[in-house]
Amino acid sequence: MRTLVTGAAGYIGSHAIRILKKAGHEVVALDNLSRGHREALPADIPFVECEVGDRARVQQVLEQHRIEGVVHFAAYALVGESVPKPLLYFRNNTVGTLGLLEAMQAADVRRLVFSSTCATYGVPETMPIHEELPQSPINPYGWSKLLSERMMRDLCHAWPELSVAALRYFNVAGCAEDGTLGEDHEPETHLIPSIFLAVLGVRDKITLFGDDYPTPDGTCIRDYVHVEDLGEAHVVALEQLKPGFHAYNLGIGRGDSVKEILAAAEAVIGRPLPVEIGPRRPGDPPALYADPQKIQRELGWRARRTDIRDTIASAWRWFEKHPRGYGAKEPR
Repeated sequence: MRTLVTGAAGYIGSHAIRILKKAGHEVVALDNLSRGHREALPADIPFVECEVGDRARVQQVLEQHRIEGVVHFAAYALVGESVPKPLLYFRNNTVGTLGLLEAMQAADVRRLVFSSTCATYGVPETMPIHEELPQSPINPYGWSKLLSERMMRDLCHAWPELSVAALRYFNVAGCAEDGTLGEDHEPETHLIPSIFLAVLGVRDKITLFGDDYPTPDGTCIRDYVHVEDLGEAHVVALEQLKPGFHAYNLGIGRGDSVKEILAAAEAVIGRPLPVEIGPRRPGDPPALYADPQKIQRELGWRARRTDIRDTIASAWRWFEKHPRGYGAKEPR
C-alpha cells in the first residue's frame, strides 16, 4: 500500500516507517521537523517538509504519490506542556488534523490510522481501561486528541467509505532492538529517557514527580508498550481496516509504577540512579493501564515485548551510544 506517514521524523513515526517498509508498504514521509529529526528517516524514501494542517500542500502530496492510506502521528504530546499552552496543542493537534482530513477527502484517500492516546479517558473509575469507558480528559493534550477523534467519527458518518482506526496509546517506551533508532525529544520529559540522561551525565538527576499517589508504592502506574510492538499494530490496522470509525487501546494490559521502573533501570544499567523526589506534575492521573482485548480479538494484534527490563535494555543500547540524541547538540 502507498502510505503517507505524518510526524514521520518523530520517535514513534520513525520506528513505524521501518516496520511499514519491512511489511512491504511504499512510504512517503511528512514532517515539519519542529520536533522530529531528519536523521531518523531512511534516505531512500520520499520526504516532504511541511505542516500537516497545510491542506493544499498535503492534498498535492496525496495526489502526486497516489497515496492509498495515511498513518497520522504528527502532534505535540507533552501533557505538562499542554496545561500552560493549551492553544498550542489545539492549533497543532486538532486544527492540524482538520487540515489533513480535508486534504484526504479532497484527494479521495479513504484509509486512516490515527495516533490517539489513553489521555482521552482522563481518570477512569475502573481499571483496566476498555474502549467503552467514558472519555473525559483532564488536560488539553487529551482534549486535543479527543476532538480529533470526534471529527473523524463524524466524518465517517458523512463519508461512509472512510475507514479510521484510532489507536489509543498507553506509555510508549523502548527503542529499535538493533540499537539504530532511538528516542530524542526536546525537551525530554519521558521517564525512561530521563533516567538514561541522568546516568550519562547529560542531566544532574532524575526527578520523581510525586510519591504520595493512591497507589501501592505512592508513585504513578503506567502501561509501557514497546515502540516496535506499537509500529506493528499500525501495520495490522492499516491492512485490516474496514469502513467506519474504530477505536483500539494499545497496551500490554498491566502497569508498572515509577519506582518499579527505576528499580528495573538500575538492574539493567548496573549502577545506582541519582533520584530526587519532586512535586506532582499537573494533569497526571495516578494509574493508567489498558484492557487490550478488543484489538487482540478484532485485529489479532498482541504486544510481544512485555518484560519491562527488556524494553529498558533496548532503549539503553541506543542512549549509551547517543547521549545527546541525533547529531551534536547542546545537552538536553
